Amino acid sequence: MVDLKLPHRPIIVYRPIRPSDLEVLEQIHTALFPIRYEIEFFLNVVNGNDIISWGAVDVSRPDSQSDELIGFVTARTLLARETELNDVVGYSSSRADNTLVYILTLGVVEAYRNLGIATSLVQQVIRYTSSIPTCRAVYLHVIAYNDPAIHFYEKMLFKCVRRLPNFYYIKGHHYDSYLFIYYVNGGRSPCSPLDIVAMVTTYMRSLFTSLVTRLWKNDERKLPGTRWSKCKESNSLLTTTQDKRIIITPEKTGCQCV
Repeated sequence: MVDLKLPHRPIIVYRPIRPSDLEVLEQIHTALFPIRYEIEFFLNVVNGNDIISWGAVDVSRPDSQSDELIGFVTARTLLARETELNDVVGYSSSRADNTLVYILTLGVVEAYRNLGIATSLVQQVIRYTSSIPTCRAVYLHVIAYNDPAIHFYEKMLFKCVRRLPNFYYIKGHHYDSYLFIYYVNGGRSPCSPLDIVAMVTTYMRSLFTSLVTRLWKNDERKLPGTRWSKCKESNSLLTTTQDKRIIITPEKTGCQCV
């Protein structure tokens, strides 16, 4: 296992997890998580049996430890229709081949925290999922009392879409969980009624502004002796309209619902 202090400047490299990582991977999971994982889970991880994974190593450590795991992320690809999330992946959710990637575990040993390793590991997962055309999102669960993890995923732009009561059962106690999602390849949450109302309101406001502008310009053309004034006011009015469109456009690109 890794020493608790870092007497050197680490050089972090990321690679797939291998069978030789089995012992250290199990030790780190036991040290970091309140949930006990069965040996079958670790065997599936190191052998790549239906689980994808990345490990972080510090190659600046002595030769005997330079390839030893100091961080990891494990994940599994699932069909969207076989999960409870098909209702929150709004893009072509009826397609049978839509997939999701579920992050199973993510951890970094204490001595190597606050170095951006967890961020890099999650980015590895996001890049992987983005390369799969049928994949719509990465998702995971966070126990409700784990504030650092909640803030971490919010910083990574994951969206908290729901709270699941009594999701975890640990040492005789139930704990709620938060469900976090990061959408890729056009995946998005379905629009709520409030979002639809907001979109319609934005569209009607834009339409009204356009009609007023046209009426104003038509009235100006009918006024005699105001050629220079018309051009000046018309240009000013067009600039104002364009500015409004710049503000309105982002609201019309779609909705991301929480």
